[in-house]
Amino acid sequence: MTNQRVLNGRYELGELLGRGGMADVYKGTDTLLGRTVAVKLLRADLARDPQFHARFKREAQAVAALNHSSIVAIYDTGEYTMSGGPGDDVRVPYIVMEFVSGRTLRDLIRANELDIDQSIELTLGVLGALEYSHKAGIVHRDIKPANVMVSIDTYAVKVMDFGIARAIADSAATMTQTQAVVGTAQYLSPEQARGETVDARSDLYSAACLLFEMLTSRPPFTGDSPVSVAYQHVREIPEAASTFNPGVSEALDSVLAKGLQKDRADRFQDAAAFRRALRAAKNGIAVPAIGTGQDGQMADNATQLIPESELGRGLAGAEFFDGADATMIAHPSGPRDQDTVLDYPASDQEPEPDGGMPLGFTPERERTARQKSRRRAWAAVLVILTLLVLAGGGLWLYVTVNQKPAPPPTVAIPQVAGMSEAMALQALYSASLSPESRTVPNDTVAKGNVISTDPGVGTQVAQNSHVILNVSSGPASVTIPASINGLTEAAARDLLRQAGLVGGSSTLANSPTVPAGSVISTKPASGAVVATGSTVDLVVSTGKVSVPQLVGLSVADATALLKDNGLVIAVTEQENSQVAPGTVTNQSDAFKSLVEQGKTINVVVSKAPAPTPTPTPTPTPTDTHGGGRGGGSGGG
Repeated sequence: MTNQRVLNGRYELGELLGRGGMADVYKGTDTLLGRTVAVKLLRADLARDPQFHARFKREAQAVAALNHSSIVAIYDTGEYTMSGGPGDDVRVPYIVMEFVSGRTLRDLIRANELDIDQSIELTLGVLGALEYSHKAGIVHRDIKPANVMVSIDTYAVKVMDFGIARAIADSAATMTQTQAVVGTAQYLSPEQARGETVDARSDLYSAACLLFEMLTSRPPFTGDSPVSVAYQHVREIPEAASTFNPGVSEALDSVLAKGLQKDRADRFQDAAAFRRALRAAKNGIAVPAIGTGQDGQMADNATQLIPESELGRGLAGAEFFDGADATMIAHPSGPRDQDTVLDYPASDQEPEPDGGMPLGFTPERERTARQKSRRRAWAAVLVILTLLVLAGGGLWLYVTVNQKPAPPPTVAIPQVAGMSEAMALQALYSASLSPESRTVPNDTVAKGNVISTDPGVGTQVAQNSHVILNVSSGPASVTIPASINGLTEAAARDLLRQAGLVGGSSTLANSPTVPAGSVISTKPASGAVVATGSTVDLVVSTGKVSVPQLVGLSVADATALLKDNGLVIAVTEQENSQVAPGTVTNQSDAFKSLVEQGKTINVVVSKAPAPTPTPTPTPTPTDTHGGGRGGGSGGG
């Protein structure tokens, strides 16, 4: 991530918040909206695995359909390309989520900061999130303390990490391809451990494990390995929470006992029922005994938890379990006379082949008037029931033949073209449809936005129908931005990513005007049209200039040449009789040496030597005398 600090030209990554089994989470800033976000990035070493890629994408699709105050919101999704070496680029997906300032339940439990009332309130928040997600058709499948955040400011619950969530209709697939159970062992429902179909009640079992740990600072089952813990979820009954925390009431124990039932039919059937029971337990009202109905019969799964040696204790006055149907049968403790053994009709008592009667039955007596009347009444009831069955069968046959079944309910494909992928997924999930994203090149629709759906908008389809969401991957071809020249190398690479291109190798070159570290040009050149995803190499300035050859040039030519190279000239004249005046005879920096941009280069320019002065003639004495004589003569 050293070269990938900005995603999609919008999300600026900051500190690492956490590291999980398949992804890293960073604190980030949405530079467009100016808000703090959390950015979840699939680990680069897992991005090549299509299974992890699909699981990561499924998390975004699952949570995009959920809008609840107790579920961490998804803002955006996307992918960026990370270089894994020459010709081995990796597309790494990311999810932009709501940033929650708080701590996980795991941290609060380890710090022993939760009392019983706080544990109940936090569990009610988790159940509220599950109630909403279950109504939306999503099973979380990995409820545990590490996946629940608690806000510091409001102490509100935020359920997160829907990485193995599934639509309820698809939750039969609880095993991975390697037959590893999906979920976390300490909070695994028995059906998950057995690899059976998972539904909303599986999440409620995990929520009960969560409540148990908040109340006792330990999960219901512990062991040396995940396998041993999973075995206990299937076979063992947990100790009561009050065993580890005497402050836990009997009513709370009863709620946990029902929530941790092995058979999901004996648990709370939805999150709303769990919440009602938890609120009642807070007021001291216990849940009715598990598995006991109005007739005093035990639940079917009771025999699975009682050793075979305890089944079928056929002692007088005792209770036992019939292994065939697990029904509790009570025998009277006193001796059984002829009227209380079994009140069978006489027709049931057929003679034995030896002329005797069935073992344990008394000889048949003469029927009384009451017995005859009862027999006639049974016969009349049998005739009436037969007639009703025949009439009902005839009516059903008539309806089946003459009346067509009502067509299944349908929904219209909503208009989602132009939306972001996350918003479109949420709209389709809300319309009771099952969308699947597919990227398609498009020259007019922005990358990450929806082009169309298949079937098209307005088409009437059955609920939960499969809908293809065509999402733009950007244009098939793109123009290399002209504005890239002059940018810093980091900014230029970011601009190329935004344009759907890949920054290639960098080559250093001298430039008189482009600052050091900035782009001089690209290969192919800016303005060229290339295929989306093409590699563009950069030519980056060293900030240096190669000094040209100035000796032998005129001052004017030397000045112009230095100016073209962004350099400044400083002239010193020197007499030189050997070189034409105005010619450069020397330069301070050698030819082809590298100097900083704008440096002053000192040059020596020849000038003509000064001319030799002409000597003045010396006057003679004769000339002096003659002049005096003439003057005298003129005076006379």
